[in-house]
Amino acid sequence: MRAARLEASEEGIVLNADFDLDLTHRLEEALAKGVPLFFVVEFECVRPRWYWLDEKVGAAALSLRLSFHALTRTYRLSTGTLQQTFTTLDEALRALGRVREWLVLPRGALKPDTTYAAYVRLRLDTAQLPKPFQVSALANRDWVLASPWKRWEVNGSAMLGEAAR
Repeated sequence: MRAARLEASEEGIVLNADFDLDLTHRLEEALAKGVPLFFVVEFECVRPRWYWLDEKVGAAALSLRLSFHALTRTYRLSTGTLQQTFTTLDEALRALGRVREWLVLPRGALKPDTTYAAYVRLRLDTAQLPKPFQVSALANRDWVLASPWKRWEVNGSAMLGEAAR
């Protein structure tokens, strides 16, 4: 994880994040043989409380699918209905690790004069792999790919001030 930042927009709060992503040799092999890899960007925002459990303000997940097409020798990155094509795996991984303008909290979710903790990570979704690979993923670390949770503090007043600009 290189950087993560929340910004106010007209719709609410958006996330911009950059992840460093290196596939293991086994994941590259599977991708080259036509096995699509599914990734999830997970976001959480909580209001820490000393007297009780933290209050969850919001959570979001963004699913991404990376696949290789042997006929055209290209990599395809898909999220929802949006698809991008890349000629090299490095280009595809850079695009996969770059999250821009992702709406994670609706307008009004943050209150002024309140400090929140935001968390984000990117991980391989092994539950989306074909069944034989899921079994391998349970026993083999080569199939595990996840960034650590990135945590930072967010000031509600600052976010609301940005939205007013």
